[in-house]
Amino acid sequence: MDSQRIRQPALAGKVMSAAEAATFFHNGMTIGLSGFTRAGDAKAMPRALADRAAHEELHFTVITGASLGNGSDGLMAEAGLLARRLPFQVDPTLRKKINAGEVMFIDQHLSETAEQLRSGTPSRIDIAVIEAAAITEEGIVPTMSVGNSASFVEQAAQIVIELNTSMPLALEGLHDIYLPAARPERKPIALTAAGDRIGHPTIPFDPAKVVAIVLTETPDSPSSVLPPDDETRAIAGHVIHFLECEVEAGRLPHTLAPLQAGIGTIANAVLHGLVDSPFRNLVMYSEVLQDSAIDLLDSGQLAFASASSITLSQAKYAHFLANIERYRDKLVLRPQEISNHPELVRRLGIIGLNTALEFDLYGNVNSTHVGGTHMMNGIGGSGDFARNGQISIFVSKSVAKEGAISSVVPMVSHVDHSEHDVDVLVTEWGLADLRGLAPRERAVKVIEQCCHPDYRPQLRDYFERACRAGGHTPHLLGEAFSWHQHFATHQTMRLD
Repeated sequence: MDSQRIRQPALAGKVMSAAEAATFFHNGMTIGLSGFTRAGDAKAMPRALADRAAHEELHFTVITGASLGNGSDGLMAEAGLLARRLPFQVDPTLRKKINAGEVMFIDQHLSETAEQLRSGTPSRIDIAVIEAAAITEEGIVPTMSVGNSASFVEQAAQIVIELNTSMPLALEGLHDIYLPAARPERKPIALTAAGDRIGHPTIPFDPAKVVAIVLTETPDSPSSVLPPDDETRAIAGHVIHFLECEVEAGRLPHTLAPLQAGIGTIANAVLHGLVDSPFRNLVMYSEVLQDSAIDLLDSGQLAFASASSITLSQAKYAHFLANIERYRDKLVLRPQEISNHPELVRRLGIIGLNTALEFDLYGNVNSTHVGGTHMMNGIGGSGDFARNGQISIFVSKSVAKEGAISSVVPMVSHVDHSEHDVDVLVTEWGLADLRGLAPRERAVKVIEQCCHPDYRPQLRDYFERACRAGGHTPHLLGEAFSWHQHFATHQTMRLD
């Protein structure tokens, strides 16, 4: 083994196959797997454990940073390994098991997982599985994400390191590992700008905890974002115009404020739209960087980006790894409880941009549940930024299923972000700035600016009749979910 990959000679004897390492795992354990939005995820051990589950009973509580790549969540779900899973996922097989009640899924704000682990909720980590580019004299060098890996390593009784030899050693130095101390002795987090480094370049660890080192060379799964289309370009245009007006009004500087963007096609397209905007020397303080962030760095408009993960399309991934030296002084990857920390989000004045499945007349947002009952992916970090950011923006296409579903409804079927945490709503049709507006004023903006024209008469009719019934936030309780019920029966929300 290359001595540059393992710089602690005493650990060289720990190298073994994934099948051999799998013998350290026992039924009922709580496992912490590295990985955040398909980046830096443990790749070999999920498959090896699934193979074991074909011959014996194995059920685990599995905790990650966010979603895993390489089909690992689906593989483990199909093998029956997952008794409990948190805090986020995107896998269709796992999603089906969750919605069937076969896997207990805990949907958490991503800033909270590490904090709850400190208090032993849901249980302490038995084994941490961490992907690394190298093991130095000082610690573990993560790969394309940090997520909750540092917290897992700190708490776990045993550690398995997946040493990914396809990851360039040039990743060393890209990370800033800082974990808050236990409460109540905790000190303030000394981070005052996105580019600050307050921790270590590696994850500190106790070598005596390492029970296995497994060699891998599997790359991260490419992101599934789609290129911008007419609707997402229109959404981007509305957001950029809004930001230009904020600058003109003196509420934002020409460099804006630190930007956050959630995962997904629409948020990526909106950020990509900034490439043609007048803004310069932008800064990102986000949980994940997508293709658009690399494009903004290449265009020179983005001066610095801080995140917990980098998840890219296949072409952009190859470009980034081949040119990593160009980006070293413009990027930092942190633990997710720091990238998403509510106090930092509030103090830095983040502009948060996240995606909604649906939103209602008054600004309540559903990010997670289809039809109010079926989990899609999870809340992720959107709540961390929505509730604490300077400006909270939620974007969505106005319709889905070729117009059969309106994303703007009388009342959301599940509330992830209440009207109190939402400032701006955007669809391809327009933008509704809800700041400073009472509920009845908000409703008019939402209907006229965001709703698809096919559904505006229907929504106006509901709102007008609700107003006649009275109330500060007018609703017709017998009809508030009638659109969802109509879709369940007739496969369309059009009531006619």
